[in-house]
Amino acid sequence: MGKRLITIDDLVDVYSKARQRGTKFILSKLNWKGQSRTKSAFNESAVESSNWWIIPKVLERWNEKISGNPSVNYEKFMMDGFFKDRKDLKMISLGSGICSHEIDLAQHPNFKEIVCLDIAENRLDEARAVAEAKGLTNMKFVCGSIYDFDFKPNEYDIVFFHASLHHFKNVEGLLKNTLLPTLKPEGHLVINEYVGPNRLQFPKAQINAINQGINLIPDTYRTRFKMELKKNRFHGTGWIRMYLADPSECVDSHSILPAIHKHMHVVVEKPYGGNLLMNILKDISHHFVVPNPVTYNVLTELFALEDSYLESHPSDFIFGIYAKSKA
Repeated sequence: MGKRLITIDDLVDVYSKARQRGTKFILSKLNWKGQSRTKSAFNESAVESSNWWIIPKVLERWNEKISGNPSVNYEKFMMDGFFKDRKDLKMISLGSGICSHEIDLAQHPNFKEIVCLDIAENRLDEARAVAEAKGLTNMKFVCGSIYDFDFKPNEYDIVFFHASLHHFKNVEGLLKNTLLPTLKPEGHLVINEYVGPNRLQFPKAQINAINQGINLIPDTYRTRFKMELKKNRFHGTGWIRMYLADPSECVDSHSILPAIHKHMHVVVEKPYGGNLLMNILKDISHHFVVPNPVTYNVLTELFALEDSYLESHPSDFIFGIYAKSKA
């Protein structure tokens, strides 16, 4: 499939970002330095959004697909199961952002130290304040690039990525040359990741299914966040806007699972979809946060539609635990 260089959705997205974040954010994307554009994408940590992860029923769906229980998130699933009997664990989280998942994990007594590495200093400052307020003394926050960090051999029990591995280029090289050497012999890689097409260049069948889902939503619930525009159709994402917005976004996402499967052993791998829901609900998720009979029925139909799609297509999102060596 060839690249979609620019689409109608790109123009709508630029307009919506200007409404939500202001023209200063849009102008930051004209910086010629790729890392500067990447930083600007993550520095706006307090910006309101209307994406699928704000919907409680969606979060319950993820939990059920990963842990088998809508009330048990993946952090509890991994700690109560696979790492229950491990002590003095040392973990590094790469591209940790505001560290909400790392802070959750740090409250388990199994961890001696959790190192959070990210390029956005303001996000780490927020995380540090939360950790201090919770009295967590087993967390360390490092502002910097993965490419400059001093990875010591056999240092960590867990290397952790939550929605960040898809921002790294040459995933196989990163895994082989950096991550595997820094893991202890009995170490594990843990990911909760987008593993779909690079640069969100979805195939035609997926775009058609997304539009089928949009058509299931009553007109009242298709008004875009902070806009008067209705969401009537999904046209796909253009490569040019993806690159300008954040050069690191989904740069090598399609290589994640093949690289991991080549070099590591699967302990658990839980697909939880997202192929349709992410783009069906983008910009209109705010309508579904507080449930009512109509939105409940709509979400039920959308979940069934995605489940049907997943019967013949690989999941775009995966939770996985992988071992450096066989048990």
